[in-house]
Amino acid sequence: MGYLIDFVLHIDNHLVNLVNTFGNSTYLILFAIVFVETGAVILPFLPGDSLLFAAAALAANPAYGLNIWLFVALFLLAAIGGDSLNFYLGHRIGAALSNHSWFGRLINKDKLAQSERFFRRHGPVAIFLGRFMPIIRTFVPFTAAGSQFPYRRFLIYNVSAAITWILICYGGGYFFGNIPFVKEHFSAVVLGIIVISLIPALVGWWRGRRHTPATATPTSAQRPDDASEDN
Repeated sequence: MGYLIDFVLHIDNHLVNLVNTFGNSTYLILFAIVFVETGAVILPFLPGDSLLFAAAALAANPAYGLNIWLFVALFLLAAIGGDSLNFYLGHRIGAALSNHSWFGRLINKDKLAQSERFFRRHGPVAIFLGRFMPIIRTFVPFTAAGSQFPYRRFLIYNVSAAITWILICYGGGYFFGNIPFVKEHFSAVVLGIIVISLIPALVGWWRGRRHTPATATPTSAQRPDDASEDN
């Protein structure tokens, strides 16, 4: 876990090392990370927004010889394909998978329940909004499938969300990632991206807590002792 945190906070340096070590295989490695983040259900902690931002900043630098359009195509396929695999798992074996004695322990049940509440509250729009919320985006397709949501409708929201997500995160990295101030404070920028992307989930959690009805306290007229005295 320590390495993962370091990878996220210093993702720009790690991507440079990946490019220098693996060359063109970097495309497949980053494709796999984005795909698995949502597709595998059990790995919601993998980087997503920050990975796109850093990869775009690297692609914008001609020194690394990376193809920006190949990255765009691969990330788009990874986002759509990962969500589709997630939906398939939720549709085919959702309940059995989450309740499985071994596999069920790998699924964060609290986050799964949170995504279910999020989907019930926002309906189909949750599929689009969830793409911009780390962790939640891993469970929303699973939840939608478990709710018997039609895949064709899911795909419409899935594709539109993936395109918008890549335009924002990848476009931001491409145009702003190599600004001297951003390069010098890249870890702080990554933290800012993470915090901003978590705000909708935190607001939803806070609203849910705020509107949860408190347990009713019995009044004196309802207490058993009073009832027995009346009798």
